[in-house]
Amino acid sequence: MPRIFHFELFADDCDRARAFYSNVFGWRFTRREGSDGWHIATELPPDPGIDGELVPRLVPGGTMVPMMQVPSVNDYVGRITARGGEILRQTTIPGAGYVAHCRDTEGNVFAILQYDDSAQ
Repeated sequence: MPRIFHFELFADDCDRARAFYSNVFGWRFTRREGSDGWHIATELPPDPGIDGELVPRLVPGGTMVPMMQVPSVNDYVGRITARGGEILRQTTIPGAGYVAHCRDTEGNVFAILQYDDSAQ
C-alpha cells in the first residue's frame, strides 16, 4: 500500500526558507547537484523522520506536498482521474523516476513517484 515517504516544500525564496526551517527545527539542507532544489534531512536521532525537498514554488498556491511511492505512475494517474482527481503536472526526474502532481476531490495537492533510477 503506498504511504507518504517524502515531501516537497515550496518556497518563493529558498534561502529564506532554509534559514527558517534550519533555525526552527534543526533540519539540514544539502544542495542537489544539477538541480535548483535542496534535500531536506529531518531526522534528528534518535527519532526517525521523513526527508523532503525544498524547491522553488512550482504549483501556484502550493505550500507542502506529500509524496507517495507507487509501482506505476500511469496506473495511478488512471485511478486518480477515474475517481474525480486531477493531474496538474507530470515530469521525469533523471536518475530518480517519474512524478505526477495531482489534486484530489477536496482541492488538496499531492504527488506520486514511480522510482526508476534509469529514468532520463
